[in-house]
Amino acid sequence: MRNKLILCVLKSISWLPLSVARVVGKVLGALIAILNLQPFRTAKINLALCYPEMSKQDIKRLSAKRMSHLAQALFETPKVWRAGNAGVGDKILAIKGLELFETSLLEGLGTILVIPHQGNWEVLGLWASQQAAMTSLYDPPRMVELETWIKTSREQAGATLVPTNLRGVAALIKALQRGEITGILPDQQPPPNSGDFAPFLGIQTQTMTLIHKLLQRSGSRALMCTALRVRGGWEIHFLPVARQIYSEDQQTSLAALNQGVEAIIALAPEQYQWEYKRFRARPDGEPPVYP
Repeated sequence: MRNKLILCVLKSISWLPLSVARVVGKVLGALIAILNLQPFRTAKINLALCYPEMSKQDIKRLSAKRMSHLAQALFETPKVWRAGNAGVGDKILAIKGLELFETSLLEGLGTILVIPHQGNWEVLGLWASQQAAMTSLYDPPRMVELETWIKTSREQAGATLVPTNLRGVAALIKALQRGEITGILPDQQPPPNSGDFAPFLGIQTQTMTLIHKLLQRSGSRALMCTALRVRGGWEIHFLPVARQIYSEDQQTSLAALNQGVEAIIALAPEQYQWEYKRFRARPDGEPPVYP
């Protein structure tokens, strides 16, 4: 009953006009900051760690802006799931660096879209799956009712979803070798056997090794990208990766991957997932970051 109620609320939200959804999100975001709730507290910790030169006031202001964008994402994403590409396409107001994406497609070697948790990655996934055959890993949410909705939305947009296991990774490699694209979110803490420490904003951070392994196995290309929230819709950005990401040396590749994430963050720091406890895993001997 609880899950069905949550799904009913989300589907109701999905009918809000985008402008209304964002206004409601801004109000909720302001409340999260005023009440000093967990996401706001975590954002302040992460920002102080990553940008030690920032004053406490600047960190607080940036954290508050992030809460606004976090809540806007919560209210606009159900609309994205419901409307699919048909409802999102005319809300993509600009695409910067499109030539990088088009050139990669023409090479036919397969393209890994590296999509950090910034802006609205669901929008980018929907757009990309309309441009070329796309196969992506899919880790279902715990709510079965929500899983059906999300999965249907992504598949209707043209994406092929594969499980987050060895079989799914093998399917990704084959898809990339066929010249297809895939989208991978690179900035969540991976399991210990699927990651290694590499510098990220000056901090040794547990970083996924999947992208390095896919590049080595498939010979494909990688692009950094994001869909940023702008007035009236979204703006897609493509950025080149550092060539070191293709290095056979894993540490070199992971450092280049994180440099790419840093470049995406710099486009709009207030839209990045600072509320995520990215630094839970610490190198041996390092104290915990979060209380």
